[in-house]
Amino acid sequence: MKTEHILIIRFSAMGDVAMTVPVIYSLAHQYPDVRITVLSKPFARVFFEDLAPNVGFMGADLKKEYHGVKGLNALYRRLTAKNFTAIADLHNVIRSDYLRIRFNIQRYRVAHINKHRQARRLLTAANNKQRVQLPTSFQNYAEVFAQLGYPIQMNFTSIFSPEGGNLKELPSEIGEKKASQQWIGIAPFAAHPGKVYPAQNMQSVIQKIVEKHPSCRIFLFGGGKEEIDKINILSDTFQQCVNASTILGDLKKELILMSHLDVMISMDSANMHLASLVNVPVVSIWGATHPFAGFMGWNQNPKNAVQIDLPCRPCSIFGNKPCMRGDYACLKNISPEMVVDRVEDIIKSK
Repeated sequence: MKTEHILIIRFSAMGDVAMTVPVIYSLAHQYPDVRITVLSKPFARVFFEDLAPNVGFMGADLKKEYHGVKGLNALYRRLTAKNFTAIADLHNVIRSDYLRIRFNIQRYRVAHINKHRQARRLLTAANNKQRVQLPTSFQNYAEVFAQLGYPIQMNFTSIFSPEGGNLKELPSEIGEKKASQQWIGIAPFAAHPGKVYPAQNMQSVIQKIVEKHPSCRIFLFGGGKEEIDKINILSDTFQQCVNASTILGDLKKELILMSHLDVMISMDSANMHLASLVNVPVVSIWGATHPFAGFMGWNQNPKNAVQIDLPCRPCSIFGNKPCMRGDYACLKNISPEMVVDRVEDIIKSK
């Protein structure tokens, strides 16, 4: 009997790929005799390389190595050599559509994600907005596998053991965590302004946290020159702050550190999902976007989503549209106290 071998396609941004992990983990453990190969951008290897014995990874750079139709054809030829028996397109964009069409022509079993685009348009409409919870990304991904004949029950907790990742793999600047010391992560950035809490407000959040917990350590996450410059300002202002991303310089190491945090403060961004993959509670800040769109981090408590009610919210699924009011009140009107209160509740519960 031929061994089942599923190809899973998901490129896109880090947060979107991270959200596939709980679903693929559940699939792999509930169908241990099925081979699974994840096709994604090279950065995603860290998510899957130790996820389960029957999960493999293929990295593909669609901008360089497999650019354009010629590149996609070359990638398709590489994929057909792997003898897949089913194709799961978790992306459903032009490039994955092209690969899916080619597999369909050759009569592979193929299924693709339903992104509920019409419901998203109604959720973000300027008029007659329908503010209802849409299926989560996890539900949408799981539905693809159900269509292929692999219904799953989600049973993911963390990519690490309950003790977290090995801190000894990290640079000495991180050190060991003291029993009475709070380790707090803050990821103050996002790809679009509609998702970024104002810097002055975030500085007030940090100020209030260190006043309550003067012995705490605050690890700041972010990349890119402009972000690093802003993080360095915070590190110079508060002795409790550490520029974690610069010290670590590696996604796997960031995940190890995150697994030892008491709480992460994040925008609706990739770091919310990274912290979720290591079973850390996240205080998430939502502006132009909304949890109703289905992008809340895995297993996160909805009460820790900090947001305010405005008639215009949500105005965007991804936070990339200009503010129709022109003032980003959805973010500016979130008080630092609202954020700190959620952090305190989580710390006290531990």
